[in-house]
Amino acid sequence: MAGPDTGLRKERLDRFLFFSRAVKSRTLAQKIIESGAIRVNSERTERSDHKVGAGDVLTMSLHGRILVWRILDPGTRRGPASEAQGLYEDLSPPPVPKAEKSPYEAAIAERPAGAGRPTKKERRDTDRLRVPDEE
Repeated sequence: MAGPDTGLRKERLDRFLFFSRAVKSRTLAQKIIESGAIRVNSERTERSDHKVGAGDVLTMSLHGRILVWRILDPGTRRGPASEAQGLYEDLSPPPVPKAEKSPYEAAIAERPAGAGRPTKKERRDTDRLRVPDEE
C-alpha cells in the first residue's frame, strides 16, 4: 500500500478539476465528466469517481477549447490560482486563429463597445437638437 509520501496518491477526477480551478464547482465537474467531455490517458471516462494521479494526461473540451493537462500533483485543497497552476502542466495546442473559425462564427460581426441603443440622456440630447423647446 502506498503511503502519502511516495507520490502515488490518487484523487477523484471531479475533485482534481475543482482543485485545479478548471471548473467552479464539483457538481459542474461531475456534469462535464458524465457528458463524456474528458479523457484520461486517451480513454474516455464518464465516471466522476475515476482516480487520477501524477503522470496522468487529461484531454478536456472546456470553454470552447481543447485542453491537454499532465497532472503533476493531485492536490489536497482548492487554493489560490497560483497554487492550482502548480498541479498540472499545460500541453494544450494554441487557440484557433480567427480566420480558421467556422463559417457561422466568422459571419457574426463584432460590435464596437458602446454601439447599442442610446441611453436616456443621449436620447434627450438628440431630441433637443431635433425639436426646439416650445416655451
